[in-house]
Amino acid sequence: MDVTAAADPIVIDSFAAFTLGIIVYFLGAKLTKRFSLLSSYSIPEPVSGGLAAAFCALVIVVATGRTIEYDLSVRDFLLVYFFTTVGLNARVSDLARGGPILAVMLALTLVFMLVQNGVGAAGALLFGMPSQSGVLLGTASLIGGHGTAIAWGPTIASQYGVAGAAELGIASATVGLILASILGGPIAKYLITKNSLTASDGEDADEPHEAAATDATRSAINHVEIMRCILWIHVAIVIGYSAHESLLAAGLKLPLFVPCLISGIVLSNVVPLIFRKARAPAGTQSMDLINEFSLSVFLSMSLMSMELWTLAGSAGVLAVTMLLQAAAATVFIVLVVFRVMGRNYFAAVLSAGFAGFALGATPTAIANMKAVTQRYGPSPLAFIVLPLISAFFVDLANAFIIQWFLGLG
Repeated sequence: MDVTAAADPIVIDSFAAFTLGIIVYFLGAKLTKRFSLLSSYSIPEPVSGGLAAAFCALVIVVATGRTIEYDLSVRDFLLVYFFTTVGLNARVSDLARGGPILAVMLALTLVFMLVQNGVGAAGALLFGMPSQSGVLLGTASLIGGHGTAIAWGPTIASQYGVAGAAELGIASATVGLILASILGGPIAKYLITKNSLTASDGEDADEPHEAAATDATRSAINHVEIMRCILWIHVAIVIGYSAHESLLAAGLKLPLFVPCLISGIVLSNVVPLIFRKARAPAGTQSMDLINEFSLSVFLSMSLMSMELWTLAGSAGVLAVTMLLQAAAATVFIVLVVFRVMGRNYFAAVLSAGFAGFALGATPTAIANMKAVTQRYGPSPLAFIVLPLISAFFVDLANAFIIQWFLGLG
């Protein structure tokens, strides 16, 4: 049965999708509590719940012949909210200390992007497709995600005669998101266990973490503190949105959450220097609560809305190539990323995050790291370094790498 041809889809509006996202999170929490393997390997609750919901949706689609369409406008709003809280939680001292680490991490990421497109090209050639279509099995879909895959699909289809290129890219991004969600935790567990690592190893992050803990103790959760944090978030989003519009007018396309992330960093660190009585919300319990809520529901909605029924048409090339991509990512992370980044606990947490964004998306990377740190202990610097690489530098680099790769043919 061709479910993609259904004329009467099941449409779920934004409020219902938002509500389902919350329910799916609790489903994931129940599954994690019920099956110890999930918590043992630091699989985030939104991942287990979202995957279960996506497979339930697949059963419904196959049984009824009607596809399911979600209005995900609330999810996209939560993404901006989440990254704004990441920016507001950032401290300049952390960023300064992370400078050299950012440079090394960026270099590793660029190398891996070339590897990923090479694996994608090999998979494409194996199934008789043009090597250029490998970007849709590589960085355009995996590191780039669904949006980048959709953007490059028509170009690949028209220039290289690849029928259904956009659909192939979307399917690759979907499988990549699943792999990213389930690989990060096990990789970190392996590295931490094998090397007997603890949260006190290496990072020199005790001071910022303790400072954050002090702020959190001072600002207990109550309605006033939550409203104060929301005000900071909204001011940062207004500034970030204005910057985004200016960047678009200048011809520079970046996701909206990137300027919001940066505006949050600036606000949280500059305003208290100018206005001495203004207390930045960094590290407060209320900000952490909003951060956790927005990320959890965003990820739940992202995974539950995956259209698994679209994967059948590209099953062969997807199965082979995505397994190769997962293997390449795992080997690169364990043998290169972990070792170069210091072989310590920080490197292990960063490895979980690298798996998240290299195969999926930045929120998946953050969720992977959160699940690991909740089990083994904090690693504040990892939550500063990875988003700046995956959410800012990589989007810029990916466009040039894809263009260069296409020009090789």
